[in-house]
Amino acid sequence: MCFKQWYQRRVRGAIVVTDAMAAMGLGDGQHKIGAQDVTVCGKQAVLTGTNTLAGSVVTMPSCVAHFKKHSGCSLVEAVNCATKHPAELLKCTQLYGTLDFGSVADFLLIDSDVNVLATFISGDMVYKSEKLSSFSI
Repeated sequence: MCFKQWYQRRVRGAIVVTDAMAAMGLGDGQHKIGAQDVTVCGKQAVLTGTNTLAGSVVTMPSCVAHFKKHSGCSLVEAVNCATKHPAELLKCTQLYGTLDFGSVADFLLIDSDVNVLATFISGDMVYKSEKLSSFSI
């Protein structure tokens, strides 16, 4: 069964994750991760000088966008699969996975293509994209 058909059967509680390693966000090239020399190329990292996969450098927004595209779900459903559903599984929805009163106010502002526009930790903005430079939040 293909991914889209699986999702359309409404398998409840789908969860989006990333297996990204510490080299995520460092860009293509040579990096040292712990004691290992790693070469990043695109969305994967290999042990330098080998074809041995060291891990992924795929971001969570990229995973959400991929899930949305290939499942045919809405952006809200895809975001829930990366936020609300994991919090429900871990039984920590009183603090995480929602923006309810009393929850930890860690959240992102994203556009319809899942590009991160701003990042908030405990309600404080810690990152603001150039796309938002003309807005004050």
